[in-house]
Amino acid sequence: MPLIRTSLADAIGTIAFDRDTKRNALSAELIAECIAAFDEFKNMHARAVVLRSVTAGKVWSAGHDIDELPKADVDPLPYNDPLEQLLRAVKAFPAPVIAMVQGSVWGGACDLVMACDLVYGDETSSFAITPAKLGLPYNVVGLLNFLSRLPLNVVKEMFFSADPIAADRAERVGIVNRIVPAAELEQITYAMARTFTTRSSAAIASAKESIRVLSEATPINPQTFEYLHGLRRGVYFGPDYHEGVASFLEKRKPKF
Repeated sequence: MPLIRTSLADAIGTIAFDRDTKRNALSAELIAECIAAFDEFKNMHARAVVLRSVTAGKVWSAGHDIDELPKADVDPLPYNDPLEQLLRAVKAFPAPVIAMVQGSVWGGACDLVMACDLVYGDETSSFAITPAKLGLPYNVVGLLNFLSRLPLNVVKEMFFSADPIAADRAERVGIVNRIVPAAELEQITYAMARTFTTRSSAAIASAKESIRVLSEATPINPQTFEYLHGLRRGVYFGPDYHEGVASFLEKRKPKF
């Protein structure tokens, strides 16, 4: 069975997660379907894409499928990881991608929301980035994704505590563009998407790509890159990552 549902109407594409039994966890198969949908929408000249869940449940997405993370001694988030490929597909898509969020967003799904151009949510939405609960060393690209969007102290709080940020505060700090009543969320989200379809697609595509390049324009010398990679390597070879993944799979609190 497909893990997403897609549609295209009035030049607006919709990609909706449909994996409720796994809380819309971002498995490699689900991600492959999403990337294929983005490719299809690009070929069909979609003017905007809405990323959402089929159902308005308690969890929008549980994040990276924990069963697919390597258990030990391998980089858990390499460049070719499926989630990393999806983040690049969202950023490279030549039209706006809007996340429509109902429920909680965890881990890699929070990174996915940050990669979207706009975010709309209702009062039930919350956002947490959870590598500190898994002993997982987050990659530099992912950190930059947050740093380019949020105040430094908020990024630190999210990565250090792994606690969720509730809807009202998420709007204040800039995680979301707007928090609106659940009954109005779909209408407001698609109204913004329709606005984009009435503007110059060439101008929007140029602006989106220019903003992406400028936001990622952080100069770094090879020595510093090796230093940062060494920090990550020390964690995923160390005991915390082993314990974090094991405790999650065993449904117990980790002993760091």
